[in-house]
Amino acid sequence: MGILRAFKDAVASTFADQWKEIVTAGEFDEHTLVAPGIIKTRDKGRGTNNLGSEGVISNGSKIFVPENTAAFVFNQSAIENIVLLPGGYEYLDGDESVFNRDGLIKPITKQIKKRFGFGGITPDYKQIAFVNLREIRNIKFGTAGPQIYHDPAYGIDLEVHAWGSFSIKITDAECFIKNFVPPHVNSYSIDDPKANRQIVSDFLQSFSVALNSMSTTYRVSQLVSLENEMTTLIANDKLNAGSWKERFGFELVKATINSIELSDDSKEILKQYAAKKVDLGAYSDIPQKASDIAAQQKIAQGIQDNGLGNMGGMIFGMNMAQNLGLNAGLNAGAKPSSIDQQLETVKKLKEALDAGILTQEEFDAKKKEVLGL
Repeated sequence: MGILRAFKDAVASTFADQWKEIVTAGEFDEHTLVAPGIIKTRDKGRGTNNLGSEGVISNGSKIFVPENTAAFVFNQSAIENIVLLPGGYEYLDGDESVFNRDGLIKPITKQIKKRFGFGGITPDYKQIAFVNLREIRNIKFGTAGPQIYHDPAYGIDLEVHAWGSFSIKITDAECFIKNFVPPHVNSYSIDDPKANRQIVSDFLQSFSVALNSMSTTYRVSQLVSLENEMTTLIANDKLNAGSWKERFGFELVKATINSIELSDDSKEILKQYAAKKVDLGAYSDIPQKASDIAAQQKIAQGIQDNGLGNMGGMIFGMNMAQNLGLNAGLNAGAKPSSIDQQLETVKKLKEALDAGILTQEEFDAKKKEVLGL
């Protein structure tokens, strides 16, 4: 015998015109993992009523498995049956029942005798519970201590605190029931302290591994926007969250980082880093300026030493002045002269000096003016 497929999709009209025991899942909230079976009956259109012990089934019980749930029947020692497909089923391996044409007096007196001998529970006491196969969302996490993140942009280790949430989904109901749900439990939630502690602890271990991996590529300010990359890295950590599927029958669906905050020490480090960068930017062109000034001084000294008696030295000096932009004008608002024009002007000034038209002081002053010195 066993659980046999009895009807499809919804409670058939077969049960609408008679009292009949129907077991289905209780209410699921967002964090429900396992919910007990609820016994309902229909009385010719007068609605449904909850009767009997929570989740206890007997021969003839009609089991309705909703979408995105799995049902499992268990006794005092083991799991007896698991139903993974939605629809209607009839249970035929339980205690004798008045609802299975086993008579009225015999099943009741027989069960009373069994229950009396086992403290009110029959040795073949059967229960049914339902596993939630929907996504279990909004499981909160937060790092208790700082996580080390080596930011590639700064090249330094930063201490970060992170807060967010993640979701899981049960993918193997049998593995989940056998390996994660405590024995003889027909109601379980992710909010149970032990369940929550186990899952969040594994997640944070994998989160730390993911942070370390991402630090080789991404700046700390980018982490909040990299949910998909973070989820993939956490799910692939086979020592922790990545082992959930094989160990417990569920897997990570999505991880969301709501906020990343630097420790006070790390904030101070970045503050100092930014201040130094501003200082370096203000003085970044000082070496070039110093080089230009030194070149200008050398040009002036070379021309003064050689005078017009060494035209090669003078031309070399003027060419350097032209390339460095040091002959930017003879005076304020004047247009810069070409090398040829400067050379011609200086020649004429020298002729004027030789002819006694200019004094040496006047020649020197005009020469500097022409060369922009």
